[in-house]
Amino acid sequence: MTPVQQEEAPAPSGGLGRKILIATLIGALVFAGLSMYGDVQALRDNLSTYRWEMLGLAVALATGNYLLRFLRWQYYLTRIGCPTPLGESFLIFLSGFVMSVTPGKVGEVFKSLLLLESRGYSVVKTAPVVVAERLTDLMALVILTAIGALSFPQGIPIAIAGAALVSLIVAGCAIRPFSEFGFAVAAKLPVIRGLVPRLREAYESLHSLTRLGPLVYATALSTLSWGLEVVGLGVILSGFDGVSLGWEATSFAYSASTIAGALAMMPGGLGVTEAGMTGLLQALGDETMTPAVATAATMLVRLATLWWAVLVGVLALAAYRRRAKVSEAS
Repeated sequence: MTPVQQEEAPAPSGGLGRKILIATLIGALVFAGLSMYGDVQALRDNLSTYRWEMLGLAVALATGNYLLRFLRWQYYLTRIGCPTPLGESFLIFLSGFVMSVTPGKVGEVFKSLLLLESRGYSVVKTAPVVVAERLTDLMALVILTAIGALSFPQGIPIAIAGAALVSLIVAGCAIRPFSEFGFAVAAKLPVIRGLVPRLREAYESLHSLTRLGPLVYATALSTLSWGLEVVGLGVILSGFDGVSLGWEATSFAYSASTIAGALAMMPGGLGVTEAGMTGLLQALGDETMTPAVATAATMLVRLATLWWAVLVGVLALAAYRRRAKVSEAS
């Protein structure tokens, strides 16, 4: 803990178990709905002949995604002047995955609370890192969607709209006159005028992360990391007999449905992502992509990505807590 601490660290994990339980129940309901759509018997038949090693490979690819995103996290912390020992930083980063089931993953600000608790870094200073992570994730998914849309004219307008949205967000973060105009407006509003000084402090951190160099570097890492999960979907599909889907179609199906789930602000994109992915797989696949296959593939990819991330987060948080107790005792 640093000697000077400007904020008192709240209990970061308060109510965490309840949030995970609620998200798990929602996830179970989503899987039940998918099972009915895909026909339970047809699902059973497809999964009985499935090559399960493909699921293991998809989990390994998702883990690679996490490692690449950790490199981005560590880079961001260094850039805003919040250096953190590698092992501790890694556990804090992975602990944030426990909040993957929050709307738009905004609960990953939990990582800032852990940094406040362990290092004394202000949440106002470190929370913009989470915003920058989400921004570059969105940019990466838009890039992957655009690549996939090259072969599907009906997808190009979606990619263009997404790119325009990202451009506006980046402009607001990176171009100071835009933000200054926003602060000037906020300063005149009675409800939030008192927050303007803190918003300015947060903006300074975010601005340093969204300059051209850091933005290009972080977006490249994000594109590569999410590309691994796109490959993971293709690997999962290859586990079904006679089923395959081109890389462009796979990229579009995975990335577009992930964006839709994030924009819907449902916990972990539950329901929206699954419905979108199942529908896109059927629309882009051939006659072998039956409702049962598309449904089974969606369920497996969500197990290998979302629910694997939550499990990793729970284990990392337990390890972080154990490490903190040992440190306090010594």
